[in-house]
Amino acid sequence: MDSKQSSKLVFTVRRQKPELIAPAKPTPRETKFLSDIDDQEGLRFQIPVIQFYSKNSSMGGKDPVNIIKKAIAETLVFYYPFAGRLREGNGRKLMVDCTGEGILFVEADADVTLEEFGDELQPPFPCLEELLYDVPNSAGVLHCPLLLIQVTRLRCGGFIFALRLNHTMSDAPGLVQFMTAVGEMARGASAPSILPVWCRELLNARNPPQVTCTHHEYDEVPDTKGTIIPLDDMVHKSFFFGPSEVSALRKFVPHHLRKCSTFELLTAVLWRCRTMSLKPDPEEEVRVLCIVNARSRFNPPLPTGYYGNAFVFPVAVTTAAKLSKNPLGYALELVKKTKTDVTEEYMKSVADLMVLKGRPHFTVVRTYLVSDVTRGGFGGVDFGWGKAVYGGPAKGGVGAIPGVASFYIPFKNKKGENGILVPICLPGFAMETFIKELDGMLKGDAPLVNSNYAIIRPAL
Repeated sequence: MDSKQSSKLVFTVRRQKPELIAPAKPTPRETKFLSDIDDQEGLRFQIPVIQFYSKNSSMGGKDPVNIIKKAIAETLVFYYPFAGRLREGNGRKLMVDCTGEGILFVEADADVTLEEFGDELQPPFPCLEELLYDVPNSAGVLHCPLLLIQVTRLRCGGFIFALRLNHTMSDAPGLVQFMTAVGEMARGASAPSILPVWCRELLNARNPPQVTCTHHEYDEVPDTKGTIIPLDDMVHKSFFFGPSEVSALRKFVPHHLRKCSTFELLTAVLWRCRTMSLKPDPEEEVRVLCIVNARSRFNPPLPTGYYGNAFVFPVAVTTAAKLSKNPLGYALELVKKTKTDVTEEYMKSVADLMVLKGRPHFTVVRTYLVSDVTRGGFGGVDFGWGKAVYGGPAKGGVGAIPGVASFYIPFKNKKGENGILVPICLPGFAMETFIKELDGMLKGDAPLVNSNYAIIRPAL
């Protein structure tokens, strides 16, 4: 179930000097403001993505580096804000200075084949820091390139496309939209099939701002016991949930919740196992934040082509004791409710809260954050070599506060089963307990629930 892939693989990457790729044609020199959802503290970090591509004989030995570099320059004509730099104004308001300077690009070669990465490509990837080089002085939120892209040719004729995004600019759907556009231009298109739409004012605070919903995701929680995850002994592992694993976990679902989604089920299971592994004090509050894409929750929906951040972090809150001692259905009820909380009004209320409270970070103390990218479309990005063998987040635990977040990634295991891969990042002592708790549920060792249990409803 957990990843057996060898992270002992060692190889050498030879990088060329980093360069800036500017738009292929002149672009408007202007200032564009980010939305009040974009510029919150919790999105002011860099997010890594990685794509692996096999050799494709139909490409006749064409060089992926040159093709992708040219395509990026052409795509930036349409997505020219990415070629600019962020500045901060009054009230910590972020804006893009559309300078046309360009994005950072690194060309590289590695003495390794795709096959050597093993049967199942999954995080944590060996030598990730070599495949996505952190160019010195490039990772700041302000006055730095908004995208860093490294294309590494492999000995087998395949290649790796790795990318780092300043998260204030885009969410996963927005990034995939940009990457898809680069792929289309690489395959000869004269314009992207979906044209980018800025319109960030659609997600700005109202005038006057008024917080109309409850937002426990932004509660100020003091870290009295040092329970933000320690970073010195972090272990990264990926866990695969295919049909048999999901079926085993569904045995713990009470009758009245049997229609729950796989996302809801996995989130409840992982939140519970993770909390038990970290052993917080029984009466301490624990949280799970579920990232919900709100594009369709608007009336009318946000315009097609909108590539800004359009999600919120609705939260479930309870105590460690209630989460651990109640049957799984208790956690499941809480997770299901968070998804229904998200409405257009909820989004507007978050934007208003940002302006009124100085753009705070979401709560990280005793918090677990989950993001479902199973329908994100990373794997479908095609630069001419076909779909990616693996496409998606480069590792779990990323964020302004490391170790808090997990992604749900679409994945096919070596048996050919489609499922969901979840990279988990925990301190060593907690990872052992986490594996034991999860294995107990998957093997049916944990007690099954009585469908007539009483639900203890915490105040949400």
